[in-house]
Amino acid sequence: MNNKAIGVMDSGVGGLTVVKELIRQLPKEKIIYFGDSVRCPYGERSTEEVIHFTEEIFQFLSRKDIKVFIIACNTATAAAISKIREMTDIPVIGVIMPGSRRALQISNNNDIVVLSTRGTKNSHKYKSTIQKINDHANVLEIACPKFVPLIESGDYKNKKNRDKVIDETLSNLKRTSADTVILGCTHYPLISNYINEYFNNEKNIVDSGFETARDVSTLLEFKKLLSNRKSEVIHDIYVHGDYKQFEQILNEWMPNFKYTIQSVEL
Repeated sequence: MNNKAIGVMDSGVGGLTVVKELIRQLPKEKIIYFGDSVRCPYGERSTEEVIHFTEEIFQFLSRKDIKVFIIACNTATAAAISKIREMTDIPVIGVIMPGSRRALQISNNNDIVVLSTRGTKNSHKYKSTIQKINDHANVLEIACPKFVPLIESGDYKNKKNRDKVIDETLSNLKRTSADTVILGCTHYPLISNYINEYFNNEKNIVDSGFETARDVSTLLEFKKLLSNRKSEVIHDIYVHGDYKQFEQILNEWMPNFKYTIQSVEL
């Protein structure tokens, strides 16, 4: 059981931000990752579609005999985590609670901005989660529909286009009193430095994927599921659709990552 893999899903490349932190904290663990690039972005999909997609991917990964299932997608976490937990006995971990908890830990004024997809924003899961912990917190949810296409296409490396999209999306927040910004989509850490610069490095930036990896590490230790693997770990990547652009971002983001990759159809 201990040497079974950790299953991770996302709508595309964004979940790699979770994987990067997982392998840093848990170098003996094998990751089986599924990126649903064909149907990305999830943030513009209906709740019913997102639930269906998440169920399909869970069923695909569960056939790989995983020991934990991580929904490394805020939109899918908001829509489907309760449903997936009903389908399985293995731990199912999302990204909303870890990010919410961390934001409250580091905010000095309990004034928090959540940047997310439209689907996550409309679910209000971050606001309800944060205010369930601290009902005095002020939470402003902002949809950023142009961020995921910018990142998935690789166009975030074009400074002119990147700066234009960030300014168009965040200009109304320039003078916000919020001291903490949650990156409520696992794609967004790929542009977190630029978002931080936009706010003149004056905000606490919370990477929900980073916090999720810490939760997984704690869970595996508590349940005595940590791998004792001695051999080099080769991770498995499955991409729904063509993986050329996905692999390019993967190699830039994690150049020392050892993996196999293949396209699959659902």
